[in-house]
Amino acid sequence: MSAVFDSALAELNERHRDEVLAAFAALEHGREPVPEAQLLALRDATVRRDLQRLLYRLGRTLVRVGSTHWTSGFRDDVVARLAAEGATAQSRIDRAVLVLVLVHSVAIPRSQGLVSGDSWTSAHPTSVDELTRYTQLPRGEIRPALQRLRAAGLVQIAPPRGRSAVTDGPAYLPGPALHRLTKAARERLEHELILAAAPDSPLAAAIRARRPAAAPAPVAAAADPATSTTERNEDT
Repeated sequence: MSAVFDSALAELNERHRDEVLAAFAALEHGREPVPEAQLLALRDATVRRDLQRLLYRLGRTLVRVGSTHWTSGFRDDVVARLAAEGATAQSRIDRAVLVLVLVHSVAIPRSQGLVSGDSWTSAHPTSVDELTRYTQLPRGEIRPALQRLRAAGLVQIAPPRGRSAVTDGPAYLPGPALHRLTKAARERLEHELILAAAPDSPLAAAIRARRPAAAPAPVAAAADPATSTTERNEDT
């Protein structure tokens, strides 16, 4: 690992090397996306390219969140390789519960015009009761799955003001780890949600027609908070 850092940073002066390493640590280990104003390696295009080069050698890439924030995630080619090898970071139960949270808090509100864009930010949390009502998963498996997903940063508990007045327990929203998905990975996951939530819709038919073969949703690897094609076009 140190050899990768040494080769990626060898041509940088001491100041720029420190800036790149500071940004790398903030992106890789921070729970939330980092404002570019905080770090030179994020707001300066030249130093950002040096940061991108380091991330690329580690199988990672810069991911822009909105217009002023950044995080890091797996490169898309790495995700494809991990998927082909059958690698996954979550169990089938955890993935099913995560899909339910995304459908109820993002996909359905988006279809109603309440959520725009391709962000996973939502003000429409879903309760455990709602998740239980619309699934055939064993009731006793849902809460433990939510706890594991929360620990991984894939879901988060909504603040009290974002919860329904009729909700007694906690309500859940997509977690910050989903910001680590690249643009291509976000699109794939959105398509998977459409296929899951409305498989007989014209939009689902159009998605299936465009796909040469079924592709797995990128949640299992690309959204891993511990660690999606490189978004170089977003980097300039």
